[in-house]
Amino acid sequence: MARSALLNVMVQAAMKAGRSLSRDFGEVQNLQVSLKGPGDYVSQADRKAEEIIHTELARARPGYAFLMEERGAVAGEDDQHRWIVDPLDGTTNFLHGIPIFSVSIALERQGQIVAGVVYNPAMDELYTAERGGGAFLNDRRLRVSGRTKLSDAVIGTGVPHLGRGHHGNFLIELRNVMGEVAGIRRLGSAALDLAYVAAGRMDGFWEPALSPWDIAAGILLIREAGGFCSDMDGGQEIFDKGSIAAGNEAIHKALLKTLKKPIR
Repeated sequence: MARSALLNVMVQAAMKAGRSLSRDFGEVQNLQVSLKGPGDYVSQADRKAEEIIHTELARARPGYAFLMEERGAVAGEDDQHRWIVDPLDGTTNFLHGIPIFSVSIALERQGQIVAGVVYNPAMDELYTAERGGGAFLNDRRLRVSGRTKLSDAVIGTGVPHLGRGHHGNFLIELRNVMGEVAGIRRLGSAALDLAYVAAGRMDGFWEPALSPWDIAAGILLIREAGGFCSDMDGGQEIFDKGSIAAGNEAIHKALLKTLKKPIR
């Protein structure tokens, strides 16, 4: 596949950060025998990966703004472009030695996501997309699943945990969905969840209480793979509401409807 110069910059930054995370991931596995140390070490790994990405992107495109998980919003001279970055999506997995985590980088131009990269260094899987150019896993073009019935579908989600999300609301959503589908999966990295939907590995996904850096690249991957994304109310205020529902046209529509069913 041919990549633009801009996408190449993003890929290089993601893979360089991924190599750093891979080295640190090996060390975290050695630290599991200790009750202290891994948490701080992972925080350092996260910050180091973010620093690598910031340095690489700022060097290539000086003046672009940033929205990053650790640093937050960083203003730039160019108010038309913004990098949206999660240097380590799946921190809890990383901390526990589970090789499902990712680097996520998206570029927003005038409010629209125009390029996205999600990289899982543990599996060396690189997901890329450019607006109008399709979505790819390494060099293979992606298409969302062709399944049209929820009863045949595997749906991904994120499960709220201690101090995060509205547990009661989620249990209602889960009960609504679990009775309609072939299976539910919780990977622990929203960026990879969305990449898996783009690749047809999962048929759909929903989750509330997400941040832009969790989902920006994944949204473009799904849309460029022929899928649909919205907030959980069916609108396009995904960043503002912090919720997402995704899938092919049929699954996306059915999932939205199912999420809104009252509990009987």
